Amino acid sequence: MATMPHLFFLSNLSRWALLLLIAALMLPVLAVLASWWPAGDSGAQAVAILREMASTVLPDYVGTTLLLCLLVTVGVALVGLSTAIVVTLFEFPGRRFLEWALLLPLAMPAYVVAYAYTDFLQFSGPLQTGLRSALGLQGRVFPEVRNVAGAAWVFTFTLYPYVYLLARTALGERTVHLMEAARLMGAPLRRRMREVALPLARPAVAAGVALALMETLADFGVSSYFGIQTFTAGIYKAWLSMDNRIAAAQLATLLLVLVAVLLGLERRAQHRMRFAVTKGARAGSADAQTVRLVGRQRIGAWLLCGTPILMGFVLPILFMLRPLSADWGALPWSRFGEWAFNSMRLAAMTAALAVAVALMLAFSVRRSDHWAVRAAAQLASLGYAIPGAVVVVGLLLPVGWLQAWAPDWQVGYWVTATAVGIVWAYLVRFCAVALQALQSGYARLPLSLDESARMLGASGLQTLARVHWPLLHRSVAVAALLVFVDVMKELPVTLVLRPFNSDTLAVVAYQLARDERLGEAALPCLALVLVGLIPVILLSRTLQGADR
Repeated sequence: MATMPHLFFLSNLSRWALLLLIAALMLPVLAVLASWWPAGDSGAQAVAILREMASTVLPDYVGTTLLLCLLVTVGVALVGLSTAIVVTLFEFPGRRFLEWALLLPLAMPAYVVAYAYTDFLQFSGPLQTGLRSALGLQGRVFPEVRNVAGAAWVFTFTLYPYVYLLARTALGERTVHLMEAARLMGAPLRRRMREVALPLARPAVAAGVALALMETLADFGVSSYFGIQTFTAGIYKAWLSMDNRIAAAQLATLLLVLVAVLLGLERRAQHRMRFAVTKGARAGSADAQTVRLVGRQRIGAWLLCGTPILMGFVLPILFMLRPLSADWGALPWSRFGEWAFNSMRLAAMTAALAVAVALMLAFSVRRSDHWAVRAAAQLASLGYAIPGAVVVVGLLLPVGWLQAWAPDWQVGYWVTATAVGIVWAYLVRFCAVALQALQSGYARLPLSLDESARMLGASGLQTLARVHWPLLHRSVAVAALLVFVDVMKELPVTLVLRPFNSDTLAVVAYQLARDERLGEAALPCLALVLVGLIPVILLSRTLQGADR
């Protein structure tokens, strides 16, 4: 649609409001970047701190983070791609069940899985205790769980669904049809896999790996609980333990650079995926036959697909149920209701505001192709890639500046002692989730509806209320649900910015697990898993409907 002044529904005042909104969402990033150019003596101090970190902790942060990312890359790529290939290109009993069951680890927060495995596999855990008793041993039976390898194990089996989802979509579009054509030309199965399936899936695997690595870099619960020296753990240590804001801002900037590189790789991979899948990709694929597995091949397929489900979902649930049942009588049921209420209250507030902001942005993009509107939507869509540690530092830095400049304004009180700061941080991170869901809903609405409404004299807001809203209510509900669940599971932002006496399920689970009270931690952990199952079920139903 061509850009016309009367089609852009925003007034000048509303345009300024939109710009202020985007500035608020981007303030954390801008504040972190601005911290590198302090004035006067602070500049020399910042350089001195950077040099000191470069000679002490920074090599450990860089080395540990890169090693963890390397291990997670290999793990999620192997698990995600292999399971996607098996359920897409082969036919065997149980394939339909495994297609959606492989999504279940998405419901598991990584820090919950870390708590579960640590409780079961540590020196005092039931497994090693039983083996020492049975074998008459005195020392450790298994190596230490809380290390980089253990963290990579946790991330692999909780984040592989990113690769699985994208690779399954890429393979399902046209690979079955092309594999059938290659078979008719006499190519053996191994050659078909090597020369047809893997090249088509490579962009999807790259995009999925980039998403998994962004989640790995943003994690705080696993790295803190396992005691590994990642950038995120270093940021919180510098800010909360050492009270060094400059060092925290510098580490946050370096982490932001890593995330920007991964985001660029993910966008490039997604762009390549558009070329790999053409408009007529599905044509003829319905007539193509998948390869039927028999005998040992079926057992191999069951093991290959069942192992990630077992490691990433079933075993962590069972491991958490054991201490829960042991401490059932001593569980803080009265306080659990308070924690759940705080979590749901913050999640509901954020979901409502995020949907409102995303709806305004999505509608603005639909009504006008002005560069400012497109830029605003693109900037807002970057928020999910910003780690929570960066958001926290980026919000608290300007609060400190304003508090020193105008102490009577009590900015620090409003941001740190009320829900304003934490909801603001949530919006920075999760507006992108709501925006993506609403833009997907708008993509299904023909532009002729807008033209018809305009010809009948409807204004922009009337078109939104009377035409778009009845057709978008499901997309709005999905967007609100996704934001709600993400806020419930968010740990780094909540841990620092939550109001006084407003502990949430995620914060309590982290604090109890840190104190080795895993029986009590199991209750909020399992509650978070139940909440996380809701979008997984919706996603699996959507994928099953698309396959029909």
